[in-house]
Amino acid sequence: YNEKIKNDIYFGGNEMRVLFVNPPFKAEYGKFSREARSAMITNSGVVYYPLWLLYAAGVTQEQGFDVDFLDAPAKQMTHQQSIEWIKQKGADYSLIVLDTSTPSIYNDVRFGASLKDLFPRSFVVLMGTHPTALPKETMELNDKIDGIAKGEADYIIRDLAIALRDGTPLSDVRGLVYRNKKEIIVNEEMPLITNVDEIPWAAKLIKQFLDPKDYFFAAAEYPEIQIFTGRGCPARCYFCVYPQTIHGHQYRVRSAQNVADEFEYIVNNFPDVKEVVIEDDTFTINRNRTQDICKLLIEKGINKKIKWLCNARVNLDYDTMVLMKQAGCSLIIPGIESGSQELLNNMKKGTTIKQIEEYVKNAKKAGLLIHACYMVGNKGETRETMEQTLKFAIKLDTDTAQFYTLHPYPGTEAYNWAVEAGYLKNDNFENWIKEDGTHNCVINLDNISAKELVAFCDYARKRYYLRPKYILRKGIQSLKNKDELVRNVKGFVNIAPKLFRKS
Repeated sequence: YNEKIKNDIYFGGNEMRVLFVNPPFKAEYGKFSREARSAMITNSGVVYYPLWLLYAAGVTQEQGFDVDFLDAPAKQMTHQQSIEWIKQKGADYSLIVLDTSTPSIYNDVRFGASLKDLFPRSFVVLMGTHPTALPKETMELNDKIDGIAKGEADYIIRDLAIALRDGTPLSDVRGLVYRNKKEIIVNEEMPLITNVDEIPWAAKLIKQFLDPKDYFFAAAEYPEIQIFTGRGCPARCYFCVYPQTIHGHQYRVRSAQNVADEFEYIVNNFPDVKEVVIEDDTFTINRNRTQDICKLLIEKGINKKIKWLCNARVNLDYDTMVLMKQAGCSLIIPGIESGSQELLNNMKKGTTIKQIEEYVKNAKKAGLLIHACYMVGNKGETRETMEQTLKFAIKLDTDTAQFYTLHPYPGTEAYNWAVEAGYLKNDNFENWIKEDGTHNCVINLDNISAKELVAFCDYARKRYYLRPKYILRKGIQSLKNKDELVRNVKGFVNIAPKLFRKS
């Protein structure tokens, strides 16, 4: 097989070129957010940066390889437009890396195959949660796909590029799944990256390859930049896909100084960017580190130059909230999920209703806004618990809220539970989203159908956002702050069609 590789695949020596692609998908309907925790064209217009693909590109580039990067969904490029963009680069790529997601996996494989036709001597490799969870099944979709980076892709792609350049055996590349004639080989796993400070900053890569104005995060001021300050999550939520497939349950963090320095880089190099979105699953899990980062942001005066927000678990204490506010934090995002303690236990959230109530009370007291996340369709769900969740959301009355049905992705406990219970009978992953790219519910519980779950989320969204009390509060907020006015107007324009459509 190695002789075949040497004969058929182009080796460019030290000038070997690598192409990283976030593939086009449903551009006629909007911007598909592939690296979101639930990949879709969102109701609120949110578009995530392709950060995991970007970090892999940065690591590969630092190894001395020439890199091109295309985020087709951010530009709403079609399949043909993406092919033309790639052709115009005029390169003969030896390695092509494609990001993927469960709802788009068939499309992503087809696009990878079309690139293989365009560059027959290239090695086409997929990365992402779906091929990591189902490597052999994904490889079997199309024999033009040469491999999969299974797990945390950064060093797998780097080592694969080195192996292709030097002609060394692919069997030595940890984390790689590849073909040997008709056999699919799954190599030894690549260990998780422990020194996360070694990974290049997202901000520098965004500066090189992307335009922040192509991305949108409804809870943040526009334009914003997303970064990670750590990887993995110690929580055991049974539905969360990234910790269960790629990053694991060990929270591996960058040093406080490294994080503060990236903030400083953003301030100095992105004058139009108004907010930094910290995308770590549990940024505040380590109280001391959170406080150290905040103190550095204050010492550097960064807190007066840019705002930031983060995902923050509901065990966050009041004193840290106050310091975060002083350091420029504007908003925190908790996964509240349900107003039923029984369901929280079933989800393995490790949180309590009392804890959530105290968290919201303290955040408001500290002056932090909250974007709360709620989810229905989980183990033990009933119409009564759904209504309980909505009442709880209205009682908490956070700045914004989202209501979605459970997304059971391959590789998660939720997926296994749904399959074993007979609630997930559809194995066509295209059905994880609707024709227009928005989320589609594939869970049918014993007592509640998928249609009812979706209808409830539409109903909950209307009940929450069309309250006179809420409308008045947002109006006052907009009058007091010009930036909040812009954020609120942009958010309303995106969500209004969903609020007023018939369910």
